[in-house]
Amino acid sequence: MPASPPGITGGLTNYGDPRFAAYLRRSFALSMGYSRGMLSRPVIGITWTASGFNNCHRGVPELVEAVKRGVLAAGGLPLDFPVTSLGEVFLNPTSMMFRNLMAMDVEEMIRAQPMDAVVLVGGCDKTVPALVMGAASAGKPAILLVTGPMMTGRYRGERLGACTDCRRFWARYRGGELGEEAMDDIEGRLATTSGTCAVMGTASTMAIVAETMGLMLPGTAAIPAVHADRLRAAEATGTAAMELALSGRTLAGVVTQASIDNAVKVLLAIGGSTNAVVHLAAIAGRLGLEVDLGTLNALSDATPVLVDLKPTGQGYMEDFFNAGAVGALLRRLEGHLDLGAMTVTGETLGELLPPVDEWIDGEVIRPLDRPIRAEGGLVALHGSLAPNGAILKRAAADASLFERTARVVVFDGLQDLSERIDNEDLDVGPDDALVLRNAGPRACGMPEAGYIPIPAKLSRQGVKDMLRLSDARMSGTAYGTIVLHISPEAAAGGPLARIETGDLIRISVAERRLDLLVDSTVLQAREPKMQAMPGERGWARLYRDHVLQAEAGCDLDFLRSPPE
Repeated sequence: MPASPPGITGGLTNYGDPRFAAYLRRSFALSMGYSRGMLSRPVIGITWTASGFNNCHRGVPELVEAVKRGVLAAGGLPLDFPVTSLGEVFLNPTSMMFRNLMAMDVEEMIRAQPMDAVVLVGGCDKTVPALVMGAASAGKPAILLVTGPMMTGRYRGERLGACTDCRRFWARYRGGELGEEAMDDIEGRLATTSGTCAVMGTASTMAIVAETMGLMLPGTAAIPAVHADRLRAAEATGTAAMELALSGRTLAGVVTQASIDNAVKVLLAIGGSTNAVVHLAAIAGRLGLEVDLGTLNALSDATPVLVDLKPTGQGYMEDFFNAGAVGALLRRLEGHLDLGAMTVTGETLGELLPPVDEWIDGEVIRPLDRPIRAEGGLVALHGSLAPNGAILKRAAADASLFERTARVVVFDGLQDLSERIDNEDLDVGPDDALVLRNAGPRACGMPEAGYIPIPAKLSRQGVKDMLRLSDARMSGTAYGTIVLHISPEAAAGGPLARIETGDLIRISVAERRLDLLVDSTVLQAREPKMQAMPGERGWARLYRDHVLQAEAGCDLDFLRSPPE
């Protein structure tokens, strides 16, 4: 344990004379009005992830001030610093393309600036994994504080929450059930407070699995963004960061393979976002660990879905918080978890569990003998169409579509999809499978386009779901029988690049298979339809040339740590 963290004199700017560098730094720090006493304290960095383009992070300024209170009370000097802000719905072509850029920014700023520990403040979908990836690689003590979920709104007596209800009403609009006036009214009621999506989307999923991995203070993942407890959690996190600075405990000393496996089990039990598989793989890869899809299937068979939240159930994140939140869920699952896994507090996961007799709302967080589903919410598929794997969120899918052979209707990319999906002359029926290719990481940043809309003419006939397959992602707030993350993607030369409309595919969730029923010699004779991302400069070029496939977390190849 370091006796005294270096504080403001850590990691001196290189002028060729360390004493001069320290003298100059103190001089400029004093110009900001700090006393010499304050400058002698350990420094706690705080990430500033707010921007005018980030609705989820509207509450970050207030959280940062609360963190500062906790740091000051514990004897430290809090210094916030800006990092890339990823506003989920404001980025083109997709926020996923910029997750690794943010992770690099976070890593370099933590490493380059004089801080003895860092509080990672953020909440939206790609922000939490980017913060954790960057901090894991930077090698300094770190603790996470999420912004928290938003509260629900109301429409004609019905509770609404972004963004599962966004999709539900949009499907009704496409089917002709709702008009423009109703949609305008609904639009203003879906997202009414600060915070992340009100359902078990990617943001809430990542917050929950991060608490399970021990990356934040227990009980802080699910506090609503506008709740006073969120500010108290921020203050407590600032205090905890000081303990981390004194202990020198880094994420590499906290996160083990047991932590990753615990996170996967909780992901399965909450019916969480498919995106979490990609993000967990990326986090694990930064630490020389892995998320193995075969292991995911084995864990899914043994882990029931216990949480009744949209999109797989009925409730919202505010219900999960009031039901007992992550602590209650971990208590339900304790027999499935490795309770010896370490946390940033220096205690084990088991030591932080709530008392056995603490109240839990059994309708929102079910007991093991009364699950929502007997098996986990996600399953990985392999086969001739997905040699390296694919993901299905079976908890949000129609089981009647799990075992079938289907004719495919293929779309060659996002533009082709948007131009043809609602054409009246589209040759498609309700028993066909829709296939979208060239929507993976190398093609266009892997957007959340896997939620392929039901063709308008079928929607008007009352078709609510059909088999859909792609190398894209899907929002954690979405639902349907949708196979995602098909790897290798079309742009990397995977089998998806050679599939054609009229081909037959076979899916068997029971067998964990996804196969293209076309002779291999016929496939090889076809010209592959590959659309790599354009861009000859800057981030787009670096990303395209170095991004890995979904099973490796879509990280950049040179940022992963080799397995130990």
